[in-house]
Amino acid sequence: MTPIEFAQKYNLTVVTPGDCSREIKGAYCGDLLSWVMGRAKEDDAFVTVMANINTIAVAVLADVACVILCEGAHFDEMSIARAQQQEVCILETDAPSFTVALWLGRELGL
Repeated sequence: MTPIEFAQKYNLTVVTPGDCSREIKGAYCGDLLSWVMGRAKEDDAFVTVMANINTIAVAVLADVACVILCEGAHFDEMSIARAQQQEVCILETDAPSFTVALWLGRELGL
């Protein structure tokens, strides 16, 4: 499932589409960016509430499929511009991180 398909199915907002063709192959939930940087895997969905430009940098370094910003958090314009430059897919939702993790687990058969 691509991030855009996931967003459509679970009613998430697509903030930046990034590379729409990528498949989500796993998930990593975390807000401590130094941990995410060392533990998230390529093509994971990165589920977080951290809405700052460093989150975009970590997403690029970890080469995740998308960033899913939860609990109604929003990126500022500078972060969104950086995500567009780096082709990072950003999704947003009011749902809690745990709920998003459950949705991802269901879709990934975990």
